[in-house]
Amino acid sequence: MKYLALLYDNEGSGPNPGTPEFGEMMAAYQAAGEVFEKDKVFVAGEALQPTNTATSIKVRNGKTETMDGPFAETKEQLGGFYMFECENIDAAIKYASLIPAAKTGTIEIRPIMDLSDLG
Repeated sequence: MKYLALLYDNEGSGPNPGTPEFGEMMAAYQAAGEVFEKDKVFVAGEALQPTNTATSIKVRNGKTETMDGPFAETKEQLGGFYMFECENIDAAIKYASLIPAAKTGTIEIRPIMDLSDLG
C-alpha cells in the first residue's frame, strides 16, 4: 500500500542555508533517503516552496476564485512530502520517523486510496 507522509513545521524555524546546522540537517535528510532507497520503499518526495508562493483556489457556481497564500491559517505549514510503498501503517510510521522534520514539527501519514478497485 502507498502512504503519503506530509511534513508540517513552523516555516522559517530551521537553520539558515550555509550554516553548519543546515549542513547537518541536510545530511540527516540524505541519510533518511538512503534508507528509503535501500529498503525500496521510496516512491516520491519533494520539498515545497514557502507558503508565500502558494495560490489557493475554489470553484463556486462555475466561477474559479484564487487567493494568495495557503487556505488554512495554521501554526505549522506543509513543507514537503514523501510517498512510501509499505506493507502496513507500522512500516510507514517506521520510515516517517526517520524524517528530520519529525523532531521539530509533525509528520502526518495517510494511506493513498486505490481507486482502481472501484471500477
